[in-house]
Amino acid sequence: MNRINAIYARQSVDRADSISIESQIEFCKYELKGGSFREYKDRGYSGKNTTRPQLQQLLADIRRGEVEKVIVYKLDRISRSILDFSNMMELFQQYQVEFVSSTEKFDTSTPMGRAMLNICIVFAQLERETIQKRVCDAYYSRSQKGFYMGGKAPYGYRLEEIVMDGIHTKKLVEEPEEGEIIREIFSMYCQPETSYGDITRYYTEKGVLFYGKALIRPMLAQLLRNPTYVRADMDVYRFFRSQGTNIASDPGMFDGIHGCYLYQGRGADTDKLQNLRGHMLVIGPHEGLISSEIWLSCRIKLLGNKTVVANRKAVNTWLAGKVKCGHCGYALMSVKTKSGKQYLRCTRRLNNKACPGCGKIYTEDVERHVYEEMVKKLREGQVPVGHRSLKEDPRVQKIYEEIEALEKEIGILVESLTGAGEILSSYIDQRVDQLDQLRRQKSEELVALSENQATPEQMERVVSNISLWDNIGFDEKRFTVDKMITVLKILPGTVQIQWKF
Repeated sequence: MNRINAIYARQSVDRADSISIESQIEFCKYELKGGSFREYKDRGYSGKNTTRPQLQQLLADIRRGEVEKVIVYKLDRISRSILDFSNMMELFQQYQVEFVSSTEKFDTSTPMGRAMLNICIVFAQLERETIQKRVCDAYYSRSQKGFYMGGKAPYGYRLEEIVMDGIHTKKLVEEPEEGEIIREIFSMYCQPETSYGDITRYYTEKGVLFYGKALIRPMLAQLLRNPTYVRADMDVYRFFRSQGTNIASDPGMFDGIHGCYLYQGRGADTDKLQNLRGHMLVIGPHEGLISSEIWLSCRIKLLGNKTVVANRKAVNTWLAGKVKCGHCGYALMSVKTKSGKQYLRCTRRLNNKACPGCGKIYTEDVERHVYEEMVKKLREGQVPVGHRSLKEDPRVQKIYEEIEALEKEIGILVESLTGAGEILSSYIDQRVDQLDQLRRQKSEELVALSENQATPEQMERVVSNISLWDNIGFDEKRFTVDKMITVLKILPGTVQIQWKF
């Protein structure tokens, strides 16, 4: 088989001072002296890891023995991580693939050439970590001054543009209707006999939506713990001090009017809403909605509650994460009875009884049925014989077209900033932010598509696991289901399977 030359190009951010993907490819062409090649292009991806669709496609093509040489414009285009780069070099050597950097002349066939490559990648990683530290320092500096550091406004507020210390930022302003609901929630929960379930059922029956969804217990728990809502006074100051929180604002700023921002502390690896120790509290420019007396009553009551845990590692069934209620689309949880028997229950029904559920369906019955369907799927030969190129997937092509259109519009807007007045500049900034968010969403969709596509090696593992089903472990069963099935929808008496191929 004739092996190909591959050119890989990456650009994390489309800026005027960064070299474009097209220019990178032109530089790399000189190394081939007119020879044929295949392009692999990742737009909008960082070099800090290998979670990039086209890079994964390139590595898959190398494993299939299709690639003879990989050419990049510069070393940091393919990786900024020592570990990732080292793993790639091992893969290149295993499949006898030559690696060329068009602006840094390395010969990977000699020990000195490989040593020079490793030295360069060390400096590339140092540069990335230095940039990360600068960004982190700027984040904490602005946090300590009470700046709003991004994200969706908490329920009960909206965001408005303001200027603080000469810097444009945003401030939380009360949404009157939502604000009244927040006050009602805290007023209800501070009563000793009121539970999460009482509140979630109350608002579900009234048809009140939070961020477009019915209120569930984990969402309610986060809302009640959020110090954004409290009119912070010295009692609030003393409470956070007692919990080991780092308080950036002077005690005199706890005036009983303004709310707080709680930011992740440096070196703190716990959830800031669950464990306050080591995190940072700062007074914000917005007004709180809840008196310190009511907020502290709720917060102290929460300290005695069991944590509402989300996204726990599956232990009861290897169908976890795939099995959904056919009525509402929420996840089904495998619940174990005292007798040891397990059955599936709708989590939305558990939260607020807003769904009729799927009846009493035993987990082992569904597992048996799914295994039999997977066996049947493979016996019918309905399995991909090869790993289809991502570039051949029409969904990927459509996303690439959408990303290119977004980047083009961003470029036009950025050019329009020259000579623009204050009002127009503000509009352009907001529009560029919106377009950049859309571009990131599209990039995440590309990553999801690449992760969902099984390689030939993975499909061999799937076939092997199916044949040895009773002798393989829990994690291998989960792996097999993940590679074959997108989602399982359960209704009384029926199991609908959506396959990945």
